[in-house]
Amino acid sequence: MEKHSEIDNRAIGQRIRQEREKFGLSREDFAEIVGLSDYYVGQLERGERQMSLPVLVKVANCLHVSLDYLIFGKSADDACYISDGRNTYKAADHSKIAELSELTGKCSPKELEMVIKLIKTVLPYMGKI
Repeated sequence: MEKHSEIDNRAIGQRIRQEREKFGLSREDFAEIVGLSDYYVGQLERGERQMSLPVLVKVANCLHVSLDYLIFGKSADDACYISDGRNTYKAADHSKIAELSELTGKCSPKELEMVIKLIKTVLPYMGKI
């Protein structure tokens, strides 16, 4: 395997820790959210363990980052990605994404579905769909 294509578990772990801390999550809380043990998350963050693909996807979705970012440190075009659990969307402005995340974080699942429907209703009139 070529050097530049090797997976750097330590760098992946550092990115996981950085993103987790951006959300203000303790390692214990993060572990509970993604359904892993605190000990295992600690091993991942220190680069001592390599994740399976399903675990990697869970972690990326929870942290709202792309797999490219977690594995390689940047996405193909260095964009920000958000996920609603079913789909991943590319977004350009990190501050607006943070604001949107804060606002939608206050919504119940039913309210969140209403917000999504509202956005999908408005976007065609803005020429976005």
